[in-house]
Parts: sequence; C-alpha cells; structure tokens
Amino acid sequence: MKSILIKERDFIPGVILDKVNGRFEITGKACPENLDEFYDPIFRWLDEYTNDPNPETTFDIKLIYYNTASSKALLKIMQKLEILQNNGSEVKIRWHYELDDEELLIAGEDYAELIKVKFEFIQL
Repeated sequence: MKSILIKERDFIPGVILDKVNGRFEITGKACPENLDEFYDPIFRWLDEYTNDPNPETTFDIKLIYYNTASSKALLKIMQKLEILQNNGSEVKIRWHYELDDEELLIAGEDYAELIKVKFEFIQL
C-alpha cells in the first residue's frame, strides 16, 4: 500500500499516511482551495487501509487552524477511524493543541463526543 506524504505549505496541511511505519497525521493549517481534490485521495486511502489495517492505529491531529469545510473533512476522517475500530482494530486519536488555544481544545472535545474512539489530548 503506497503512502500518502503531503508537505505542509501555506494553507495546505501536511499529511502522512504511512502504514509500513505506522505514522498517520495531519498538521498545520487546513484550508485547501479545492477540497475534493485534496481530501478524496485521503478518504480513498483510509478506505483501502480499513481492508488491511495495522493492529493498532494512532492518528495525530496537529492542526493550528482549519476552516469549516476542512472541519467536515476531519469528521469524515474520524468516522473512517471509528469504522476501523468497529472492525476490531485498536484506534486512538491524539489531538494536539497549544496551551493558549482553548478554542482548538474545545473543538477536539466536541469531536471526541461525536466519535466513539479513544481520544488523547496533548497540550503543547
């Protein structure tokens, strides 16, 4: 399974989906202009990964900003992780946030209420 590696730049988040090394993360600012073009390959990759996952999957979300459209894409990513867990894999989401960014912490807590996957909150 080929990895997805997208370098973070401007309002394009960095993405690592690497099954072999067990690295799954999204970082930076998530405001891509063409949402479908950006997120569809990520969704397809996660669908394929669900068919042959690692026994444990830890997904790091290290965003400092995301727009409303990307928030919906994040929810979809987390829903795919929830499906993975429902299929028997151990899944954890690590939500990273800055000490003074209460808004980002609250957003993570809101996702944690919607998605039945273990969440870990990491204060930077």
